[in-house]
Amino acid sequence: MRTFIENAVVIMASFRILSGLIEITAAILILKFNSIEKGLMINSALALVGPAILIITTTVGLLGLTDRISYQRIIWVMVGVTCILFRVKGQT
Repeated sequence: MRTFIENAVVIMASFRILSGLIEITAAILILKFNSIEKGLMINSALALVGPAILIITTTVGLLGLTDRISYQRIIWVMVGVTCILFRVKGQT
């Protein structure tokens, strides 16, 4: 029996795997450098990766759903993601 996996799901999973590999690589680099300053620099660079992956995977998922849900719902989801990102960035 052959299972069909949608292209959007494969792309979303691929970006999440990439994100995880970047996180693991960053952890290894932090350990390798054994420096608080360099660890903070690496960690700061990761602050760009998380939101970017969130936006990309959400966009791919929404594009995969365009034939199944209304544009109004897509806009509401994007507004929700934007609110999450603004709130997270405002927690400094």
